[in-house]
Amino acid sequence: QVQLVESGGGLVQAGGSLRLSCAASGRTFSTYGMGWFRQAPGNEREFVARISSNGGSTYYADSVKGRFTISRDNAKNTVYLQMNSLKPEDTAVYYCAAGRVQSGVSWYRLPTSYDYWGQGTQVTVSS
Repeated sequence: QVQLVESGGGLVQAGGSLRLSCAASGRTFSTYGMGWFRQAPGNEREFVARISSNGGSTYYADSVKGRFTISRDNAKNTVYLQMNSLKPEDTAVYYCAAGRVQSGVSWYRLPTSYDYWGQGTQVTVSS
């Protein structure tokens, strides 16, 4: 069982930066790949980034590539999402999720590939 708690959201102007954190409970954190997703009102939950269990591999949605960076500290049971050059279209509730490797093309982009979810943190980018 893994419990996830996000923090670090808030209101920022376009062009600004935020760093989201996701703290995990449980001794199995280091065995899970971690993902960040976001959901804007009226939209489906969409993939943002994923990092492998040992931090060696990262994946990004095209819309955030070059602006966002996912990282993790297994000693602290925490995963991070550094968000730079924020745009109004980045406004959403951001969720972290834990899930193990699955088969299929781009499986990590699917919310159904993740077993555990946090409660979300709101990010609002003003223009």
